[in-house]
Amino acid sequence: MKKIIIIGLFIISSVGFSQEHFAGLTTSSRGGLLSSAMNPAEFANATKKIEVNLYGFSINASNNKIGFEDIISGKNLEKILFAPGEAVNARLDAEIYGPSVGLKIGKWGFGVSTKANGKLNVVNVDANLGDALINDVISSGLSTTINYPNNQRVVGTTWGEVGLSLARTILDSENNKFSVGATMKLMFPGSYSNVGLSAFKGTITKVGNDLYLNNATAGLNISYSGNLANSFTDFSDYSKSVFGGFNGFVGDIGVSYQRKDKSILDVVKSKNKYKLSIGASIKNIGSMTFKDDNNYNTNYQLDIRQNLSDSNPNNDNPLGFNLAEIQNIDKLGDIESTLTRKGYLVNSQDKTDFVVKLPTTFVAYADLKLVSKLYISGFIQQKLSDDANNDQITAQNYITVTPRINLGFFEAYVPLSDSEISGFNAGFGFRLGGFYLGSGSAITSLLDQKNSKQADFYTGFRWGFL
Repeated sequence: MKKIIIIGLFIISSVGFSQEHFAGLTTSSRGGLLSSAMNPAEFANATKKIEVNLYGFSINASNNKIGFEDIISGKNLEKILFAPGEAVNARLDAEIYGPSVGLKIGKWGFGVSTKANGKLNVVNVDANLGDALINDVISSGLSTTINYPNNQRVVGTTWGEVGLSLARTILDSENNKFSVGATMKLMFPGSYSNVGLSAFKGTITKVGNDLYLNNATAGLNISYSGNLANSFTDFSDYSKSVFGGFNGFVGDIGVSYQRKDKSILDVVKSKNKYKLSIGASIKNIGSMTFKDDNNYNTNYQLDIRQNLSDSNPNNDNPLGFNLAEIQNIDKLGDIESTLTRKGYLVNSQDKTDFVVKLPTTFVAYADLKLVSKLYISGFIQQKLSDDANNDQITAQNYITVTPRINLGFFEAYVPLSDSEISGFNAGFGFRLGGFYLGSGSAITSLLDQKNSKQADFYTGFRWGFL
């Protein structure tokens, strides 16, 4: 259990990435496949008739406890993470865009895209419980009582997707342009692993060098499928099981509006010069089903209630459950069998195949031309799902403002973002032709190391012509 919780936190805090993918680039007036992934209506606004994506890679993470300064100063990261107070939240996410193509024919836009996804998330883990499991200590002394009503999760998942997109310009007048679009994603779930502990109540007591959990009740969900059934502390398992079999549909819908810039209106309409571009979309409407020989999804009731006078034939220690018995286990089935053997779990629901929901989000943005070559854009994402649900892949709320200079072949921008987990971050990125490289938090990591709790890196190359 110790490895399951801490592995993602160590990677997040020692490598440090952010949450928003391709920060500052998706709202560029260059448009193309990345903008269309944000809003399928943007396929109708492409600046090139044909665009081919060769590769695109973004790795992102964030946490709410460890700053960049804590990492480089060599402080005890476990103690910082599980210091009493705020619950621990951390996200590690990766997106890899494979071969993709976008076409613009008259008022129509089309797209075919491929993408692989991987996530390891820690959601609302109680700091006191984490302190006992990870650090083998109780910050409050010899005993602590926990009453935590939320569902705390550690969840990992991988999946692949193939997107089929269609967009249409509905209105194209001298001054205005309005378009709509939709994407249907064919889902290929790879692997999944979830530990969810809800409505936890219990007392942890230190006896000698050991910590014992007693008078404890909670709802416990244990789910796993694919390679992550064995362990989700081994990150080679994520790369081995990204694309599984086809099993699910997910959709995106969107609209866009442009106020044209008549002063520089190009004879070639595909150039799409504008004074203002705004859009909105709802993304990831749907779910995918995990089916595998290793599948397991069970809801339990955890019940550890005993004292020195109790006689429990399934348990060899009347003080309660010794947490050392699960601290170094990284396989969910082993945790499950340990607790079951001691009589602490009551099976309430068991499934072999299970459905996992994608994180449905609402996205809105605007890009305004201030003067020639200088733009500023605003972007907001609001999740419409609840990260606490055991069948839910997580997302974050965030807002980004990006000033940008666009010289055509060269573009540079500074995304300024605020996310619900790591707070404010500033980054930098550039595009040179079809090549791009950037980070949503590079500036903050360098100039505000004490408070910077994220970093990110992305790069890619796409080729547009005609």
